[in-house]
Amino acid sequence: MQYSVEVRKTKNKGNGVFALKNFKKGETIEICPVLTLNTKERKRCECTLLAFYMYPWRSTRSGAVVLGYGSIYNHSYEPNADWYPKTATENMTFKAIKPIKKGSEISVNYNGEPDDLTPIDWFEVEK
Repeated sequence: MQYSVEVRKTKNKGNGVFALKNFKKGETIEICPVLTLNTKERKRCECTLLAFYMYPWRSTRSGAVVLGYGSIYNHSYEPNADWYPKTATENMTFKAIKPIKKGSEISVNYNGEPDDLTPIDWFEVEK
């Protein structure tokens, strides 16, 4: 199997996901299975390291841990990818929203919309 992405250490953000090939705008980067969490399970996870890796799922009270590299993509206010939850199939699709060159870090906006500039209040955003 040939992979299109890999995890590498970044200078200031810990791990990150990097392109092993060029991606065109609109191209699927990865389809990841998810572990869904009900409200009670999400609340328990918020007291653990998983709090920094969960995505909202169906509502902001429930959640999902995205497998594959899904929970490792770093945040950017100028992302080159976006995430699309597929609740019927319980997976998360990551797609390029602009061309991504081989070797580049792939980033998403944690706010859920690529152009949402709302401050992230649970960690320091690197410029």
